[in-house]
Amino acid sequence: MPETLQENKMGVMPVKKLIITMSLPMMISMLVQALYNIVDSIFVSRIGESALTAVTLAFPMQNLMIAVGSGTGVGINALLSRSLGEKRFDQSDAAANTGLLLAFFSAVGFLLLGLFGAKPFIAAQTDNAEIIAYGSTYLGIVTCFSFGLLFQMTFERLLQSTGQTVYSMISQLTGAIFNIIFDPILIFGYFGFPKLGVAGAAYATVLGQMLAAVVGLTLNLKKNKELHFSFSRILHPQAETVKRIYSVGVPTILMMSIGSLMTYLMNQILIGFSETAAAVFGVYFKLQSFFFMPVFGMNNGLIPVLAYNYGARNRKRIDEALRFAITLAAGIMLAGAIIFELIPGTLLDLFNASENMKSIGIAALRTIAIHFPIAAVAISLGSVFQAFSKSIYSLLVSLGRQLFVLIPAAWLLAKLTNNVNMVWWSFLIAEIVSGILTLVFFKKVYKEVVEPL
Repeated sequence: MPETLQENKMGVMPVKKLIITMSLPMMISMLVQALYNIVDSIFVSRIGESALTAVTLAFPMQNLMIAVGSGTGVGINALLSRSLGEKRFDQSDAAANTGLLLAFFSAVGFLLLGLFGAKPFIAAQTDNAEIIAYGSTYLGIVTCFSFGLLFQMTFERLLQSTGQTVYSMISQLTGAIFNIIFDPILIFGYFGFPKLGVAGAAYATVLGQMLAAVVGLTLNLKKNKELHFSFSRILHPQAETVKRIYSVGVPTILMMSIGSLMTYLMNQILIGFSETAAAVFGVYFKLQSFFFMPVFGMNNGLIPVLAYNYGARNRKRIDEALRFAITLAAGIMLAGAIIFELIPGTLLDLFNASENMKSIGIAALRTIAIHFPIAAVAISLGSVFQAFSKSIYSLLVSLGRQLFVLIPAAWLLAKLTNNVNMVWWSFLIAEIVSGILTLVFFKKVYKEVVEPL
């Protein structure tokens, strides 16, 4: 039976092999995801620095969409995987079908936000007419067509929750590759397509997401035998299922939304120095994703393993999975730190950086990268909070790092030194505090949840 096969994989396969099997497809797909984010900005930078700055100012709202999709997906993932471990298959089906309805309502919300809020959001951050025009165009398109992103993320989470991570990778790769190919075609008008500029980058993104959603739906229907879909279940959700999804999902959404607020506020601090400083911050975010995204991909593979073995009450496998994940994450982030330290100028040249942009950007990349290894450990330990339905601790850590430490530290350094290069040290300060908080909460959850198993 499919359920027995799933139990054998999540509960019996050697842990290191299981983590690699579960995580590698998602790590690869997230690497490609990060690559197309970078490629997107590389092509936009060819339009001009104003276009690159505009996309940077639009990023907090884009991140909010990702937060809603990913946070809801984490809630679905945790409930579904735990239900499978406990052999409560009606509950796992309810989680899957309810998740699709929640994605639909989220898309409607962002459609309204895109129609009425895109231009005011950009205009609130700058009075540069060119940046406002670029930013409102780009943001309007990606928010109004967010249903592609939200359904893509939901279908991929369903595949991940049942261990079908290879199929999840296929869905994400399809969308990412489409985006990479059509970015230059739609931006610059190659092969008879209209030259759409910044709008072309937005259309390439949303079309790729829609394609990935279709692929994800098809793979779930044909390959994901552990789950059963029906319109009746989708249209008649159980209040208890919604509650259990959002008991994990809402703290995760809030945690990731804090990132949107953080980037918005950081943009305001940096644009006080220059629009170029804000553009550098945007470039950093694209580049760091090439290392952070694989770690998050590993975490996405780790969470269902932890949740399943918690449901199966297997402490030994939980411990082994955590040790291996921390080692793997630390290795990835250490490699990222070394690259940022050795070739920051080369990385910035990818974005058509001016000498002024490089003078700011080289110092920024080298300073911020110091915190990468600390972040790796914190991210890995934080997977416990999501897997064991303790996402409130993830929220508290994120609040501490991004709002209560990072932004105040950045603001103080900007005011006290009047030197943009000093602002970047706020990232290291915030990550040290985050690491301490994560360790404290991890010990608490481990003692309460894992030790009694």
